[in-house]
Order: sequence, then structure tokens, then C-alpha cells
Amino acid sequence: MNTPPPRISIITICYNASHSISCTLRSIQAQTYNDLEYLVIDGASRDNTLDLVRTLAPRALVHSERDQGIYDAMNRGLSHATGDYIWFINAGDALPSPTTVEEIVGEACLNGARPDIIYGDTRLIDSEGRDLGLRRLRPPLSLTWESFRDGMLVCHQAFIVRRAIAPKYNLRYRFSSDVDWCIRCLKVAKECTFIPRPIALYLNEGATTANHRASLIERFEVMSEHYGLFATLWRHLRFLFVRHR
Repeated sequence: MNTPPPRISIITICYNASHSISCTLRSIQAQTYNDLEYLVIDGASRDNTLDLVRTLAPRALVHSERDQGIYDAMNRGLSHATGDYIWFINAGDALPSPTTVEEIVGEACLNGARPDIIYGDTRLIDSEGRDLGLRRLRPPLSLTWESFRDGMLVCHQAFIVRRAIAPKYNLRYRFSSDVDWCIRCLKVAKECTFIPRPIALYLNEGATTANHRASLIERFEVMSEHYGLFATLWRHLRFLFVRHR
């Protein structure tokens, strides 16, 4: 008996994203894969974001209400999703081609395989959709939870997780809950499958100095929680030493 292909739930988080969401909606609406569930989790936008969703992605399931920030919205997305796999492609991000989902499933789920995590490379784009090249941190051929000791080697948008193992995001973290979430997923994953090419286009918007500093501090807390304080401190000191040689 043939195993039916998996349902893929793609989730887009947005709030007042009319300036960036069009490319996201078009890339997902254009997907050729049949069993695709598309959810848009909106934080009660006040611009024309929802009008764009209805026009450009009419098959999207829209949930719009105020939230406590991006990770609270992601938890809402997890609660609404019904697919076998969860994939976050947020406003401004996109998929490389209309056949991206179909090709990934064809490779990773061949002969009924159901890896816990499917991951790949990422290309960066600017707000005009122009290619900025590959992400600096590159995914390893073999991925475990210890791989993230040296940083987030896989972009969150190129990290597809079987819904059965996906935990909720920790709302204690404002900036780095995605790093924590990926590590927790990897800790329980038994099989990870690598797609050796870019599977996501990530909007490289940059961050304010204040947010960047807060994010670094919070990421240190995440790494310390998973890998130990002294090991994390040593890695950071070694990185600073090598960087300033």
C-alpha cells in the first residue's frame, strides 16, 4: 500500500506588512504541490495587508487578531496547522520557484520516508527582491542539536519540522526564541534530511543597534541553557579572540 504524500502547512506571520508581503503571497500561491495548507497569521493589521492576502493568495486560511509578538503568533500558527509538516515563511520571505515544495517532498519523502526535519540552504534578498547571495552560515550535511553550538547554521525559513515533534515557542525570549525552538526540535528528531540547495529566500532587513545587542544577549542565554554556561562563554571568547587577531 502506497503512503500518501504528506500535507505541508506553510505559515506566514505578518503585521502591517503591505510593503513586503506581496512576494511572499505570490510565491506560495504559485506552488504546484497539491496537498499544501497555507495559513496567514495576522496581528490585526491596520494597513491593506489582508486585502493583499485575499487578492494574491485566495486559498490562504487567514487568522487575524492581536497577539503578544511574533512568537505568540507562531504559536497560534502551530495551533491552527493540520499538516504533517510545519514551515514558517514570513512576510517578505519567499520560495525560490513554483516547484519548490513539490521537489522537496519528492526528495525527502521518497518511498514513504518521513524525516522529522527537512532543511536546506538559504539565499538572502533585499526589500526589492534582489538577490544578495547565500547566507553566510551554511547548513552542514549532517545536522544534530549540537550543530548549533557555533551559531544558527540553518535559517529558520529553511527548517521544516514534522508537526508531531514541534513544540511551542518559548515566549520568555523576545528575539531568539526561533534558535531555542530549532534546538529543541533537533533534540527530539531521529532523522534529518538535507536538501543540498536553497529552499528559502530570506528578507535581509537588518536590525536596529538596540535590538541587535538585545538579541545577542538573549542568544547567549539560549546557548547557555542548552550547551552550558562555561562552554558557551568559552566559545564566545574564542570567537572574539580569533576575530581580533
